[in-house]
Amino acid sequence: MVVFLANQANLQSKRLHDRIQNRLSGEFENVHRRRAEAREAGPYRVVGDVNPQQLLDDDEYPVATARVEIGVQLQTGEPHEYYWFNWIEPERGLLVGWHQDDTHDDLGPVHLQTNHGATPVAHESAQFIDSHPLDVVERRLNSLRDAVLAVEWEQGRPVGLDTFATGSE
Repeated sequence: MVVFLANQANLQSKRLHDRIQNRLSGEFENVHRRRAEAREAGPYRVVGDVNPQQLLDDDEYPVATARVEIGVQLQTGEPHEYYWFNWIEPERGLLVGWHQDDTHDDLGPVHLQTNHGATPVAHESAQFIDSHPLDVVERRLNSLRDAVLAVEWEQGRPVGLDTFATGSE
């Protein structure tokens, strides 16, 4: 009898993303796991919709819809996982996200990135969290409000980050 084993790494990644999905389900709406697109690293993303005014506890916040997208890539060849934790506001073309990957080596293993649409406008070094991916998700969720509110705007476009407010290095 021949037994074929499933791709263990893929199963681990799927389980991890399912656990992230379960964690987000309490605070976000329409939370689901999806396969990463060809331009995205890692196999999956967990996506959840949110009302920024409620999550950020700011009735004056200028948009009423946003989403969070989180992806983790296990077995990177590095001593740590890669992850992408992004806040996205489609209405204003804003992305604010922590990325622990192999880009921007000059900033260290983790950077906080701000985009306007597909165009990056700022990259700042961010704290490396040497912990289980679910703990990283929890800690980034706790820092999300500060990161989003630290975005600096000029003429309706994000232009950078107030690094003092984000605690970036």
